[in-house]
Amino acid sequence: MKYVIIVAGGKGLRMGADIPKQFLPVGGKPVLMHTISRFRAYDKDMNIVLVLPKEQQAYWQKLCGEYHFGEEYRLADGGASRFLSCRNGLSAIPDNAVGLVAIHDGVRPFVSTETIARCFDTAEKTNAAIPVLPVTDTLRYTGDAPGGRNVQRGDYRTVQTPQVFDIQLAKRAYRQDENPAFTDDASVVESLGHPVTMVEGNRENIKITTPFDLQVAKTLLALNTSFSFRRHDDRCLKQCLPDENNKPAEA
Repeated sequence: MKYVIIVAGGKGLRMGADIPKQFLPVGGKPVLMHTISRFRAYDKDMNIVLVLPKEQQAYWQKLCGEYHFGEEYRLADGGASRFLSCRNGLSAIPDNAVGLVAIHDGVRPFVSTETIARCFDTAEKTNAAIPVLPVTDTLRYTGDAPGGRNVQRGDYRTVQTPQVFDIQLAKRAYRQDENPAFTDDASVVESLGHPVTMVEGNRENIKITTPFDLQVAKTLLALNTSFSFRRHDDRCLKQCLPDENNKPAEA
């Protein structure tokens, strides 16, 4: 059985918009509808759990009517933090459920079905898989010197969602107390001592957080790349993920 928990609890403060960012229109419909549709395109039988703050649910239902959006999903209440929202989403899945669950940011509408498939296929073998990309900018560590110091960017990855786990592993992980060290779902699972496996993400899978991100999203749709992403050059990614152990490439 496959589930996805789509977490859409943002209030859009950094966006500076009048409505939460997940409801902003891109390409003729709200961001969140694009996101849900990506997982339905990957698997028409996907069990979708949508996590929304209680105060936003009526507005979302209104939007679904206006846009004739009829995708099936189960609704769960958002929590005071992303951690608690994820916990609520997992609680919506039966306690005896067997299979895999993806946890995905509601404002990442351009995840490719290929990325989703890689995450699920790998988690089927390892119980925990996350999509990553190589770092392309130079990095500096600022913690121990006024000017910072250069670090080897080949040792680092940027992390995306969906992050896919064995359902029971995810449920067990989210029974823990919330911790500031938990910056994503993988870090919650890793705190139990379970390793995660990195797989190739896709560049278009941006998180829409700022007005600039929103403009990038509109451009992606205008270029007709949102639903039929062109394959970018895989050579760099293969160098960065050289084997099944995901050892970082040498700089």
